Formats: sequence, structure tokens, C-alpha cells
Amino acid sequence: MNPGKTLLLALAALAAQPGAFAGADLQRLTAAELRGGAAAPPVPRPSAPAVKEWTVMVFVNAKNNLEEFGLRDLNEMESAGSSDQVNIVAELGRARGYYSGDGDWTGVRRYLIRKDADPARLASPALADLGPADMGDYRSVVGFVRWAKAAYPAKKYLLVVWNHGSGWTKAAGQAARGISYDDETGSHITVPQLAEALAQAGGTDVYASDACLMQMAEVAWELKDQAPYVVGSEETEPADGYPYGALLGGLTADPAMSPRALAALAVSSYAAYYSAQGTGATMSALKTSALPEFLRLTGAFTAAAMAAGDKGVVKRGLYYAQHYAYEDNKDLDSFVSYVVLRSQDRAVRETGTALLAWLRGELVAHKAAANYEQTPEGLEPTDYSKAGGLAVYLPGTPAPAAYDELRWAKDSSWDDFLDWIAPPKP
Repeated sequence: MNPGKTLLLALAALAAQPGAFAGADLQRLTAAELRGGAAAPPVPRPSAPAVKEWTVMVFVNAKNNLEEFGLRDLNEMESAGSSDQVNIVAELGRARGYYSGDGDWTGVRRYLIRKDADPARLASPALADLGPADMGDYRSVVGFVRWAKAAYPAKKYLLVVWNHGSGWTKAAGQAARGISYDDETGSHITVPQLAEALAQAGGTDVYASDACLMQMAEVAWELKDQAPYVVGSEETEPADGYPYGALLGGLTADPAMSPRALAALAVSSYAAYYSAQGTGATMSALKTSALPEFLRLTGAFTAAAMAAGDKGVVKRGLYYAQHYAYEDNKDLDSFVSYVVLRSQDRAVRETGTALLAWLRGELVAHKAAANYEQTPEGLEPTDYSKAGGLAVYLPGTPAPAAYDELRWAKDSSWDDFLDWIAPPKP
């Protein structure tokens, strides 16, 4: 008999029996079953990854002169390693010509960080090789975070962006406003693009810049809707950056810690590390839910200063305020403190005092600083005791047109304050 007819007759006979297909799916019957052979064993579906307490995501753009330090930091992460409650993943980029260690490979790779005691060898497995990806493109951050959240889900997330940083300044043109500079492509992530990256990736519980000069009002306001806590440095960072062994070791030892507690640990471990070396450093954690009231209080203070005509006091405040590697970036606490102390106007003193109270009591959740001491290399001592945890663009010149790219410029009156201090030329 024709084999096809035999199959049709068999199906017809089965269909004639009531309930013959009850609980069965004809489309899932195999050829072996229809011929009367043994059923194939079911293929198990892959189990969903376990949801842990934390996933730490470190975007390490070492495609520049920091390449050696990027590899060092991954080795520091290995001293802690992922645990049964904490995932640690990293995306590491390297470029040719900077550092020959670890096989002198180039490109971008993703890693699951595993515990390893050898500080000279990267033992964690590379999970993916992305080739010459552009780490100065904000979409690379989006892709990394989305991948990490899907592959290593957790109740809470920490995202670190590792590279050179410049906060916001007009110095050196467009190339000096942002983070994650990729020397191969010549691109970098601007402050608005950093916020867009976090938004597209679904946000994070703690965001940290392991980069210089990023803890500014202009940056924090841009990120306020994407992370409850923002960690960063007002000043330049030493090349060693965060002490990942202490930071991640503390997290794996206490994985139930809250986002605020982890942000505080990032600050305290950083300050302790550099204090022990006599190396100057600043670090702070901002509670972004306090930013809307900060905006209101800042507006009240600047309005009072302009109404009082206290321009002389304000300009002297620019000189005496704590400044950083980019002198246009001043510590807001030390600037307002000087104006409050010297102003004869009651409204200026009252609004400034209210702003300082909010900065110290609500917005700056944690801050710490280490002072430079005299070193064999001849560095002069530097006192960071006036560092209040948040810098702001305060150059003593009119606000440049590029300042308008920032939400801070659109939502606050800070640009009007800058133009009042130094009116633009007609």
C-alpha cells in the first residue's frame, strides 16, 4: 500500500475515536509516533536565570591611556568575585598601542567576574567578543545594561561608567563635555546622552562615574529620573579609580544592603583608600529625590543675590570657593557659604542658609575627601576640607550658547545668574 495512504487512514481512524486527541497537540506529534515508534524524549526548556540581590555592571572604556588601569580594576573585581547573591559583570574595551598585558588583545569583551586571587592575571571568562565597538557611543552603554539585566537579573542594580570624565565645561570645546572617551573613534558620551542611555536601559538603583569631575549639578539634574543615587567626584580622580576590592568585597559580604548603603560604601571605601596613600581625592553620593527642592532653593538664592545687587560679594565668592582641575567648576557649598557670610542683605543670607541646609542635610547623602600631602614627586599639599559634595559651572563669564543643551539650563535660572555676574557683550 502507498505509505501516504497508510498515514491518512491511520489519522482518520484516530479522529473517529471520541477523545482520541484529548490533551494532545497534533502539531507536536513526531513522525516516529505516527509510525508507531517510541516517542522522542521532551527537550527541557532552559531555566530562567536566578534573580539575585544585586547585579553590578561596570562599563570599562579603557580604549585610551587608562588601558592598564582598566585591566588592573578587573583584577581588583576578581578579588571579590560574583557570589550566590551578587553578579559582577564588566564590558572592557582596549585599543592598540597603550598596554601589552593580558595578550595585548584589542576590541571589546564582556565578562562575568569570578573570584580569583591572582592580581596579575585576568581569570574570568569572556562571555562575548564585540569586536571594535564604539564605547564613546551612548548606545553601547544601553546594549551592555540591557544584556546584563537579561542575563543576570537582580532586585537592585549598580551601573559604573569607567573612563575619563569632564563633567560640563566649555574648555576645549565640545570634546570636554561628558564621559567615556574612545580614542579609536574620537567619540564620547555627552551629559544628555548619558541620561538617554540610562533611560533607554531602564535606569539603575545606583549610578557611579569612575571618572574625573562628574559630580556636578549639571550632571546630577540630567540623571535625576534614572537613578535614586548618583556617586561621583567633584575633582579629578587618581588613575587607580575606585578600590573595587573593598567596594565589591563589602557588597558580597552584605548583599542585602540598600542602594543608599552601597552608595555610602562607594564613598567611604574610596576616601579610605586614598587617605591611606596621602593622595587628594573627593567623592560624594547624591540623593536625586532631593533635587527638585534643590532647584527651587537655588533659584531663590540666585534671585535674592541679583535683587540685592550683591555682585561684588558674589565675585569674591568665585575667587574664594573651592575649585577643581577645571577652575570654572566650583564647589557650590563653599561658594554659597562665602556669600552668606559676607552679604549684608537679609534675603541673601536667609535663602543661602536654607540652600546650605538642604545641600548638607538632604541632597548630599554622603561625602568624603582626602587631602594631598607633600610627596616625593613634589606635589603641593591640597586642602579639600571645603568640598561640599557638589560642584557647579561658575566661570565668572557669561553662559556659553552650548550650556543650553543641558536640562539644568532649561529648568533652572542658573544661566541667568551667570549672565548677571558677567553680562554678555552686546
